[in-house]
Amino acid sequence: MTVIHPTAIVDSNAELDDSVEVGAYSIIGPNVRIGARTKIGPHVVIDGHTTIGCDNRFLQFSSIGGPPQDKKYAGEPTRLEIGDRNMVREFCTFNLGTAQDEGVTRLGNDNWVMAYVHLAHDVQVGNNTIFANNAALAGHVHVGDWVILGGFSNVHQFCKIGAHAMLGMSTSLTQDVPPFVMLNGNPAAAHGINVEGLKRRGFSREQIGDIRNAYKLIYKSGLTLEEAKAALAKAEADAPDSAIYIRMMRDFLDATTRGIVR
Repeated sequence: MTVIHPTAIVDSNAELDDSVEVGAYSIIGPNVRIGARTKIGPHVVIDGHTTIGCDNRFLQFSSIGGPPQDKKYAGEPTRLEIGDRNMVREFCTFNLGTAQDEGVTRLGNDNWVMAYVHLAHDVQVGNNTIFANNAALAGHVHVGDWVILGGFSNVHQFCKIGAHAMLGMSTSLTQDVPPFVMLNGNPAAAHGINVEGLKRRGFSREQIGDIRNAYKLIYKSGLTLEEAKAALAKAEADAPDSAIYIRMMRDFLDATTRGIVR
């Protein structure tokens, strides 16, 4: 049975699973769908065409599914999609997408989102990420799986952050970040790969060594990006156990649109 606090306002057209909990003074709009066992804390507003999966938790004072902070937005029925098993802490703001992009902002599964995090319109976030307090993503940013954003880090619109990358505290990012790279500063600068994170995720010593060598080809060899991509292709062939990860880095270089932090 859905547990809705008597002071909460849930629109009669909203679709909530029978096991959803809604806390005091929260507001759920008419176009919201919420999956099983998700818990909405007190003073949370969820609006817009928003779909939320199962086993999520939203703590107090978050604004989820609000209109995008984009002057071009004219009320189009754009969307916000949130997956399963996400923790969303206090005072977070997740906006709807815009018609100028795919029309949807996405947060995947198993993400840990700390207080005051902002996901702007059309942001695409993968799975198993950690966003520390006050991390802010501008519009159209793409974030891969297992990425970590330090507290007060901020990301310029249209940037892409590859899987397993890590941004240190107060990093200001205006270019793309290849997979596995660890960086910090304002302006951001690369400082090796996220070795500790890879160990925790079960990467072998050999795989970490191969990824580190691939990083050196991009950042320490003096090669142009085109030369580095050719060198990565050779490294991929020479390291079959790590080929998939080296290919991730090479493919990212092929797809970058803002240039990489280098």
